[in-house]
Amino acid sequence: MREALIRVVRHRMFFPLLCLVLVLLLNVIVQIAQTGSAGPFFHIVVTNGALNGPLVTILNRSSELVIVAVGMMIVVSCSRGVDISVGSVMALTSAITVWTLGFGTLAQHNYHVTAYVVPYAVALLVGMAAGAVCGLWNGFLVAKLKIQPMVATLILYTGGRGIAKVVADGQINKVDVPSFRWAGNFIQDSAGKNIVPIPTPIFIAALVVILTALVLRFTALGTNIQAVGINDRASRLVGLRSSRIIVAAFIFCGVCAAIAGIIATSRIAGIDTQNNGKMMEMDAILAVALGGNSLMGGRFSLSGTVIGAITIQALTTVLYSINVSADQLPMFKAIVVVIIVVLQSSELKPMLARASTWCRRRFSRTPALAAQEAGV
Repeated sequence: MREALIRVVRHRMFFPLLCLVLVLLLNVIVQIAQTGSAGPFFHIVVTNGALNGPLVTILNRSSELVIVAVGMMIVVSCSRGVDISVGSVMALTSAITVWTLGFGTLAQHNYHVTAYVVPYAVALLVGMAAGAVCGLWNGFLVAKLKIQPMVATLILYTGGRGIAKVVADGQINKVDVPSFRWAGNFIQDSAGKNIVPIPTPIFIAALVVILTALVLRFTALGTNIQAVGINDRASRLVGLRSSRIIVAAFIFCGVCAAIAGIIATSRIAGIDTQNNGKMMEMDAILAVALGGNSLMGGRFSLSGTVIGAITIQALTTVLYSINVSADQLPMFKAIVVVIIVVLQSSELKPMLARASTWCRRRFSRTPALAAQEAGV
């Protein structure tokens, strides 16, 4: 029994699942404290042809973070660094997508798209291509110019949102076409009734996760990413083109950010360059860390990353429920990041062992031994 318990605790999915369960229980406790009962937190009902409930809302709202976190996981595993530009890339690619949809209309300073000038599918491809270009730029700086990933992606972190504002002319561009809301809400018929009861973002996030899992499982890419992340130089010696793998990882991360940006834009039927993807990079890094992925590169866990992203959204929900403002939210998340990084440190166990040994010696000394050590 004890050995089985040890195996469970040491399993790589134990920590992510434990964090998720604790956060969900925290949501229930807060709800009990506020209303006097647990309420329908775990209840899922169908209302007006759509699934409703707190758990569905958490899954729905975490969809963008799940997609971005998957891309961040690949970058961290491959480059041993983080891409802090994903939030700005979301805003930039969304602005390009909306501008493409209303090509010509927005150029005349009419910030409402009432009809597609360019087919919706074409605009989506343009937006994802823009995300790929952003990833290519980041990958070039990291793989070819050997710039540390955080420093390299700092360029788009600061400049990407500014370019997005230029594309949107500093305005909130609205898209008054019902089908534009499908990606961020529900797929509806002409009468406005939901065709599918599950929110579309959940489908999109699941599709991205499944496709990523298939590629990593049935191709050599997953092994190559871990090999490059563990030792870049040794990977080159065995014939792996590590620079290409790193560039491909950043391109994938850029495309994931573009998809998440399109979902966020579709939710509000317009592009808000100031808030789209704001602080998404911190949430994605935290999701990767919570998922049991090594922040030093190499090892990764796709399922753990997904659970980590859902945990972050659940944590955000409980913080909002106790009246934590949006400005204060990053502070609490930063504390969680620090705790996780410390727990993952290879020096933590030796430090704790030394501290434990010192405490044992300090508090178990007899008066005679203390006098002997003092030379009395």
